Amino acid sequence: MCGIFGHIGHIDKNLALKCTNTLKHRGPDGFGLHHTNDFCFGHRRLSILDLSVLGKQPMSYADNRYFITFNGEIYNFLEIKKELISRGYKFKSESDTEIILASFMEWREKCLDKFNGMWAIGIWDNKNKELFLSRDRFGKKPLFYNQQNQDLTFASEMKAITPLLPIIEVNYELIKGKVFNYEHTPECLIKDIKRFPAGHFGFFKNGKLKITRYWNTLDHLIDVPRKYTDQIEMFRELFFDACKIRMRSDVPIGTALSGGLDSSSVISVISEISKYNEQRVNKNWQNAFVASFPNTPLDESYYAKLVTKNINIKPNIINIDPIKYINNIEHYLYLFEENYNTSPIPFIATYQAMRKMGIVVTLDGHGADELFGGYEFDVVKMLNYTSWNLYQSYKILNTFYDMRDIKNSSQFNMLPPKNIYLLKFLIKKLLNKKSLRLVCGDSAHKNWNELNYFNKLLYISAHETVLPTLLRNYDRYSMTSGVEIRMPFMDYRIVSFAFSLPWQSKLKNGYTKAIIRDSLSKYMPKKITYRKTKIGFNTPIVDWMRGPLKTYFLDIINSRNFQESVFINPENTAKKIKNVIENPKATFTMGTGAWRSLAPYLWEQSFLKKIKS
Repeated sequence: MCGIFGHIGHIDKNLALKCTNTLKHRGPDGFGLHHTNDFCFGHRRLSILDLSVLGKQPMSYADNRYFITFNGEIYNFLEIKKELISRGYKFKSESDTEIILASFMEWREKCLDKFNGMWAIGIWDNKNKELFLSRDRFGKKPLFYNQQNQDLTFASEMKAITPLLPIIEVNYELIKGKVFNYEHTPECLIKDIKRFPAGHFGFFKNGKLKITRYWNTLDHLIDVPRKYTDQIEMFRELFFDACKIRMRSDVPIGTALSGGLDSSSVISVISEISKYNEQRVNKNWQNAFVASFPNTPLDESYYAKLVTKNINIKPNIINIDPIKYINNIEHYLYLFEENYNTSPIPFIATYQAMRKMGIVVTLDGHGADELFGGYEFDVVKMLNYTSWNLYQSYKILNTFYDMRDIKNSSQFNMLPPKNIYLLKFLIKKLLNKKSLRLVCGDSAHKNWNELNYFNKLLYISAHETVLPTLLRNYDRYSMTSGVEIRMPFMDYRIVSFAFSLPWQSKLKNGYTKAIIRDSLSKYMPKKITYRKTKIGFNTPIVDWMRGPLKTYFLDIINSRNFQESVFINPENTAKKIKNVIENPKATFTMGTGAWRSLAPYLWEQSFLKKIKS
């Protein structure tokens, strides 16, 4: 995992150096720059595989025909390397980077079909004077680009491109509109910079960029066993292998453990895998980091300790003190570049703690909710899907009923929770049947209607709304401290499996994500496996706004910059913030709403002003 920069065309070497070093936080372990009249590649290194100079980038191959700057990991590089050796290829390093170069030489863009990992790749073909760009299937690694006349610039973050822009213009329409659901689009907050799409590759030659889609989950639906017990076995095998290949590292690995099902599943399976002698799997995995919010309802350290006790390791408890980080919040938001719908402080603190303890690789549980149905927001739409069948509706309601604050959710505020017999009548009042139509960018695909209704909801969440934003956020949260997050649930084989499952395998016997629970129950405490309350890795934003951060927020809304900002409605935003601070019954939703309203202003002050200075 690293920070990458590339420019096709001529660029001043010192300017290229400046652009590359804006990404130092992504790669604090090393630096590389290859500069010619035709192209320039820059690289900030986070050393994980092959810590020697042989793993350094930019890397060349085939007598300097190919050059690469690459961010990410190819987890199955050992298997690909074996195949390439059988075809006569030889290698100098033990890194996955060299495997990418040889794979591209052998299979061109078809090499992407072989990769299991996360990546943003730039490869220059010195013979054909052609650039190859690619981003992983789901956009776990960021990639931005800008084209000016015959030149093209690409980088891991926008801040590495902005020094080359003649003028910096803000996308006002975006920042005032769909500001938190644009990650799956090419749009960026800075005009003239585009986001390279996930699951695509591109060739740039003679001033023209042609982008092609190579991955669509709907093209990769599979036949799953009909019996639930066989589905359980299939998922278990996939998940164990996904974890195993993500444990390949030449440095120690850790886990951000919340005490919820997803992160607990990951570390419990890691513990099991460590008992066996697997190639390149790091045995130093016993590093669980738990964010704790003492004396708040969001503290889950009790559950996290149950997990660590079960696998006989000691947790690293991080008591989150917002005062410690708030004075540097503008610096962190500058590094993040985007708008965020909640305070990033707990995430910053967690990954900083990892880095300080020498942990630069972490296996986390992201993606399970979006793939296997862990969110309560889907409940009413699922009830509609059953046509209010009493038996099916009961099963769905029973699944979600015990989740945290479900009875206070806006979707259930008209429902007497236990009055199942009135369900049909009340649901008809809640929703119009027209809401059953679901449309997304892939809804014209021939396999769209192969998905059941619940999987359509999840597909949109995983590919267009929730998950793309979550992947972006956690990349930035971790990379501000130079830490790489690996996500076993986001293995493309598991994604294909998840969208091929019937919804009854996800919501079952009163539980969400049923197949995860039933597949991995023997590896975790029952209080974790069959726990229904869901908190997740959230920020106690209301407690902080009413307590230690009260002065911070009041100072902002009373400042001249705030009153003059064109990115927000100062009066409405101030009202939301004051309502949280002054209302003893303020809710988490109100707190995040206030932060959302303030976020464009914070972006203006932290990022926009700095890149313009």
